[in-house]
Amino acid sequence: MNHRLIKKFAERYSFDEGALIDTLKATAFKVNDGVVTDAQMMALLIVADQYGLNPFTKEIYAFPDKKNGIVPVVGIDGWSRIINGHSAFDGMTFHSSETIVTPPGGKPCPEWMDCALYRKDRAHPIVIREYLDEVYREPFQGNRDGRSYAVNGPWQSHTKRLLRHKATIQAARMAFGFVGIYDQDEAERILEGQSGDLGDPRVIPIQGEPSDQARKVSQKLIQRAEKAHGAWNAAIEYASEHFDGADLAFVNQEIWKAETDWKKAKGTSVLEAPPESPASVAFASVKQMLGNKAA
Repeated sequence: MNHRLIKKFAERYSFDEGALIDTLKATAFKVNDGVVTDAQMMALLIVADQYGLNPFTKEIYAFPDKKNGIVPVVGIDGWSRIINGHSAFDGMTFHSSETIVTPPGGKPCPEWMDCALYRKDRAHPIVIREYLDEVYREPFQGNRDGRSYAVNGPWQSHTKRLLRHKATIQAARMAFGFVGIYDQDEAERILEGQSGDLGDPRVIPIQGEPSDQARKVSQKLIQRAEKAHGAWNAAIEYASEHFDGADLAFVNQEIWKAETDWKKAKGTSVLEAPPESPASVAFASVKQMLGNKAA
């Protein structure tokens, strides 16, 4: 296990280091049966540390997956924290359809809702529209003793609010590039094999301690990303193509830490390419450089 990360969380939340892992296993995972492994717990801590979320207050929690990994889940309070905490965030507005529909079991709700998210470093807002018929979840249908029954969920009691949450989350992803985290609705669909067009979920499998090669390459990737005026995405892509499991989690964590420190030192948002060259050309050249020299 990553004892430095455990110590970091214990100090942050004034918690006993020895009891931290067992406590979070019991409170930060949605588990009906089975055992949460140390590797799964460390995976959750890595994501929580990346986004600065508190697992004790349910800003982030996780579902274990079937491959000994996790699906990290962020509640709406957690999404609000990381959105408001982003240095480029400059507010958001909502606009909804005038057409009102009533889904099965739900309450009357706009057909769609827009979220316009503003960045300080962009001239125009990022506008995302979410349609109710694409995200709504009908009541759970069951059968007991030959009798059918239905169980209502949050979509039935708070239809409009859930649609607004969906629009907010998708806008945040597009505006700030938040990856690897989901809301509970998405996580349940992923685990049920009903993720549709959500893409390849970033489930984080960790099997043990990172290798010496991962430790070595992570430092080279960081150095070259800094020299290339902050080409952090190229470094992350290289890592995803060459590592998996504990190695990938470790390298990503080191890159994320370095990127955070780099941005603080610069005092500005990350530039993915030098200003004197087109972004696409710079990105391709940096990626090629990392691929040729990092290993």
